Amino acid sequence: MITQSTQWINHWLNNLGVSDANAIYLKFALLLFALLMLCMITNLIVKKILVKTIELGIKKTKTKLDDILIENKVFSTLSHIAPAVVIYLSAGTVFVDFPDSIVYVLRMVNTYITIILIAVSIKFLNAIQHYSEQTEFFKGKSLNSYFQLFKITIYLVGIIIVLSFLLDKSPLYFFSALGAMTVVLLLIFKDTILGLVASIQLAANNMVNKGDWVSMPKYDADGDVIEMNLTTIKIQNWDKTITTIPTYAFISDSFKNWRGMSESGGRRIKRSINIKINSIKFCTPELLKKLSKIQLIKQYITEAINNIDDYNNKNKVDKSTLVNGRNMTNIGVFRVYIEAFVKNNPNINQDMTCLIRQLAPTEKGLPIEIYTFSNRQEWAVYEQIISDMFDHLMATIPEFELEIFQNPTGSDFHMYKGN
Repeated sequence: MITQSTQWINHWLNNLGVSDANAIYLKFALLLFALLMLCMITNLIVKKILVKTIELGIKKTKTKLDDILIENKVFSTLSHIAPAVVIYLSAGTVFVDFPDSIVYVLRMVNTYITIILIAVSIKFLNAIQHYSEQTEFFKGKSLNSYFQLFKITIYLVGIIIVLSFLLDKSPLYFFSALGAMTVVLLLIFKDTILGLVASIQLAANNMVNKGDWVSMPKYDADGDVIEMNLTTIKIQNWDKTITTIPTYAFISDSFKNWRGMSESGGRRIKRSINIKINSIKFCTPELLKKLSKIQLIKQYITEAINNIDDYNNKNKVDKSTLVNGRNMTNIGVFRVYIEAFVKNNPNINQDMTCLIRQLAPTEKGLPIEIYTFSNRQEWAVYEQIISDMFDHLMATIPEFELEIFQNPTGSDFHMYKGN
């Protein structure tokens, strides 16, 4: 039918009195115009009818993947191949009088189709990545590095195929040349290769994921991971600044990942109160009577007094001095009170370690350390819980006739001088 059309055009031009030399160019112009119109009509039909019909059908399905393919314009991009196919099939007819040009036209068409297929592949990978990150299995995991590797591979293979079409060389020719340039490529893409290896190690060992809170003092980074790729990892610090760190630095250098804390359901509280050592003493009956009014330790004091009295009476202890036998100390009762206070605090995770202990005395007094975990992990809430706890404990210390250690200030020296 196409051959008959060209013959009809030749016959029509001859009837118009066009010479054979001019008829060739005029016929080429008419066929080229017809080809362009056919490409426009094909593109319109495929985009406006075929692609729209496919997208409408996809939107009615319950599967999310096909919806994500539409969002990433996979089908819309693929439709650009239709006009190229028309040109490929019609090139022999349109350029029938210019046979030497057909080879170059077909090369350009193949190049164009390859570029479109590369674009479609990249958009398809973006859709798969988007879909995977929404699934429960891959949720929170960094897939960006893997998909970047796939994209680099697609670009590399695509460029080689394009060059093979344009230069009329076998793809194997370029792959062999690529092998000879390996050393140069290693130098040029050193950071990318190191980042690739590091990304695979980080992902395989689940060391860092997007959203993790990490601390890396060497780079002055302390905050949430907001982006991971082959070459860099971006961390948004708590002051809202962003630190960009090479991916391979997470393999070569040390860092702290707070994910374990986040997943544990608690956040560690580890803080000490330094007690002035010369305020530590045995509890007198008057002090015990006062402390027994504190509800959290009332039962403890009653039971402890009975046990101590039984022991001292049984062993005929000389009670003329408190050093003999067993006696309670104000620091010991205070430790019991702290433990009771912490265990009755609704903001403390009671399923995790709760320890109240004495540390070694120092020149700053006797440290009483509280080691426990809050049940809230948000920074502001966590700090509020700690503040409330230690506000109460420091205000309570005088009730036990204890003092908090504090280095003397100018006013202290002034008072001493006055005395």
